Amino acid sequence: MKYVVGVDVGGTNIKLGVVDPHGKVIVRNSFATKPFASSKIKLIAALAHEIEASIITAGLTKKQVAGVGIGLPGLVDYEKGIVRFLPNIPGWKKVPLKSILQDKVKLPVFVDNDVKVITLAESTFGAGRGVKNLICLTLGTGVGASLILNGRLYRGEDNAAGELGHVPLNEHGPKCNCGGFGCFERYVGKRALFALASRVMGKPGMTTEEMYVLAEKGNKKALLFWKKAAEHIGNGLVGVVNLLNPRLIIIGGGISHNEKFLFKAVDATIRRRAMSLQGSAFKIKRAQFKDDAGIIGAYVLVTNAQR
Repeated sequence: MKYVVGVDVGGTNIKLGVVDPHGKVIVRNSFATKPFASSKIKLIAALAHEIEASIITAGLTKKQVAGVGIGLPGLVDYEKGIVRFLPNIPGWKKVPLKSILQDKVKLPVFVDNDVKVITLAESTFGAGRGVKNLICLTLGTGVGASLILNGRLYRGEDNAAGELGHVPLNEHGPKCNCGGFGCFERYVGKRALFALASRVMGKPGMTTEEMYVLAEKGNKKALLFWKKAAEHIGNGLVGVVNLLNPRLIIIGGGISHNEKFLFKAVDATIRRRAMSLQGSAFKIKRAQFKDDAGIIGAYVLVTNAQR
């Protein structure tokens, strides 16, 4: 049994980790995406450097590493190893990341959508273990989702299923980075929630972290903000619940840290608006692995591919 390097690429930060043969993260590292976001060549070079640095930090040789698993926030062709489009990182269209990185790090590389990777972690080891039908939703800079249907990860015809963040909620809504209008992400992504917080408080530059602290103190405007945010999230999930009838909705990503003020209200919104049968069948849980989910999922991605 060998080790795996897991990489979780986000619009804000990139997290790396070395996972041992038992699925335990033994080395962690991260760096900001922004300094490299303007050039995919620089970002790929940074990935290669940090992958090799993580292996050295873990005290390993490459012969002890089975491969590298990478989750990316956008459309990824898992079978061909091509990043087709990243809505929140410019310049990434039809990039053969698998072959480029394999040449650089001299290890097998497997790439997939980041939420599919997280879903592999949660369904194999975490909150969704043993559940045959679930949705895994991540709320951060972007909004992603992935599906386990009848016990298997559902990829879709072109390995592109799960883009819940780009399901339109309003045909006349604001323009989205994906090229569409009124997408779910434009209402519940981090930037949208920061803007909502500033409007509710009447003060520019507010963050969800600040709104959490204010809500803890009982601030009525902050509590109203979380109520509105939860309604947006719940409304976006109603159609999915009606369509797919899942047993479980797992919510992860940075915004899920505000579980105390979100989850009950999201649950209530879905139950109020969903069809009665589907609306009574689901539960909501927070992602178990939190910041390690993408790294552990990458371990599952690599080990599954090499069986």
